[in-house]
Amino acid sequence: MDMKTIKTIETATEKSLSSFAKLSFSLLFLLAVFLWTYSSHGKVPDNTFLIIGAIFGAYMALNIGANDVANNVGPAVGAKALTLTGAIIIAAIFESAGAIVAGGDVVNTIKSGIIDINLIENKDSFIWAMTAGLLAGAVWLNFATSIGAPVSTTHAIVGGVIGAGIASAGIAILNWGSLAEIASSWVISPLLGGIVAASFLYFIKKQIVYKENMLESAYKIVPILIAIMTWAFTTYLLLKGLRQLIHVNFFTASLISIPFAIISFFLIKKFIENKLTSLTNDRASVNTLFTPALIFAAALLSFAHGANDVSNAIGPLAAINDAILHEGTSVKAHVPLWIMFVGAIGIVIGLVLYGPRLIKTVGSEITELDQMRAFSIAMATAVTVILASQLGLPVSSTHIAIGGVFGVGFLREALDMTEKNFVQDIREKFKKHKKELEKAQEDLFKLEAVKEKNKSTYIKIVELFKRIDEIEAKVKQEKKDFKLAKGAKYVKRDAVKKIIAAWLITVPASALLAAGIYYMIKGIVAV
Repeated sequence: MDMKTIKTIETATEKSLSSFAKLSFSLLFLLAVFLWTYSSHGKVPDNTFLIIGAIFGAYMALNIGANDVANNVGPAVGAKALTLTGAIIIAAIFESAGAIVAGGDVVNTIKSGIIDINLIENKDSFIWAMTAGLLAGAVWLNFATSIGAPVSTTHAIVGGVIGAGIASAGIAILNWGSLAEIASSWVISPLLGGIVAASFLYFIKKQIVYKENMLESAYKIVPILIAIMTWAFTTYLLLKGLRQLIHVNFFTASLISIPFAIISFFLIKKFIENKLTSLTNDRASVNTLFTPALIFAAALLSFAHGANDVSNAIGPLAAINDAILHEGTSVKAHVPLWIMFVGAIGIVIGLVLYGPRLIKTVGSEITELDQMRAFSIAMATAVTVILASQLGLPVSSTHIAIGGVFGVGFLREALDMTEKNFVQDIREKFKKHKKELEKAQEDLFKLEAVKEKNKSTYIKIVELFKRIDEIEAKVKQEKKDFKLAKGAKYVKRDAVKKIIAAWLITVPASALLAAGIYYMIKGIVAV
């Protein structure tokens, strides 16, 4: 057995052990949830489905951490404003804090009123439906994560509830208006996110990058941009992340956010003043000025996400718990603290164990990101959610974030004139040298065709051979440069197609899974 084969076996073994270790930690978490639920609710009548629901809720939380959290920190990692480890630590702290502190005492278990639970004939059917919906959403998320597709966890659980609801009470249970909103969000969310992100990036390019003195322009513009970002994120946090702790309207949230924006303006102004002596007048230096804002954005987005999307894991579980303990069904169910902890801890474990893959997908596998582009995506996420909520438009924060990545990538293709000119220069040089090569080869052919060659003819032939070699080397290099320059500009179409396909089939796929699981549960229990 040669050394190469041994090395291949060692690498494969390391990967297997790594996967085995991740699976082991995940199973240990599910086991801990099982033991806790069983020990604390062992005397509760009909507690079987509460224990099963707790395990499925924990499984769903693991998958939320593995998939959805990437949208909050992926752009910052792709832009190298945060290391992967740093991003995971920040996301873990703020996701869990958001879930526990601001997750709320009441979770709407039937998302957006998509089904009419009054049509479900009895408590048992309701419990089976919630159990099936929860498992179906988790399984679909697990699959999406395995193929590297960031999808909406909200849509996954919505699909699960729809499928289980239809299985339990028929098609009449559906609220078609809510379903239309969900379908429209597939278009509205990425489109708005892409437009807003591209608009911010275009503004940065025009006002800073394309200016002769970039540092001077950055000193004027960057504090304003970060002040706007602070206002947007504080408003976003008040309206979305902290809505279960404090209830304010948009106007009030906007007013509260203004002092924070003013403070951030002067802090960033001072920060840039202190850095000016160590910076050079180029794009790389200007990019570094956006790093603090990206770290700040990753933390706040994670907090808001933990506060909002933890309900996708614990909402159905809270409904099951409420139905078993209080002998009834309810659209809104009180969430005990232990259920909140199941959701929060599950999200963190899923993020740490399986999150890096999707973080890399969002950060680097769709388009190349730097700090300016990542800043534009973060701005788009907050601003679009605020704008959509005021206009009453249905949106998904996951789709907004990925739409923002698409937006900045496509803007680079369409409007970044500096890069376009660079590619054009390479193309022109390539054409010029190609003509020179053809001319030299033609001259060489003529000289070689001469029957009676003298000394000067042979010297010219040797010189032409050298010249041809030199030009061929230039043409070869320019061909590579052109492909690299052109390739760096394009959004990776395969990634776009895969992600959009996953978005479109998330609801129907989860629904079909949930319906099948519901019938399986009903069949088993009926026996």
